[in-house]
Amino acid sequence: MATVELRFSAQPEHVRTARLVAAAVARRAGVEEAVLDEVRLAVGEACSRAVGLHRTNGLTAPVRVVLTEEDKTFSIEVGDEVPGPGGSPAETVSGMAAVQDSDGDTEDEMGLAVISGLVDDVEVTSGESGGTIRMSWPVAASSDLP
Repeated sequence: MATVELRFSAQPEHVRTARLVAAAVARRAGVEEAVLDEVRLAVGEACSRAVGLHRTNGLTAPVRVVLTEEDKTFSIEVGDEVPGPGGSPAETVSGMAAVQDSDGDTEDEMGLAVISGLVDDVEVTSGESGGTIRMSWPVAASSDLP
């Protein structure tokens, strides 16, 4: 299992870098070329959401992106350090976990909806130490790419 971890300050201009790194690592892991745009877009939405949460809540901690290549899947976790409600995982709605915000932020909900439309396997959790969006895609049978 190969893992790449990226941390960046919560600045919108760093989201593009995260998208580029995610696409490069996904390509190397064996994700189909046709799916790479979905990977880029989903990572961009997840990172933009995390940056927005950090900036709105005045956090200076970095946004965390972990890219993991496994035997048959490639996964990406985007984490923020904004404490969520209750300290337990969020409830699952329509096959996707959704973060329950007390103020019902529609921009946040729209970002999560875009991600769920792009990625079949997505899980969103929120706890006392922050939130995580975990997305995964299948990889080709052999990732013997150079």
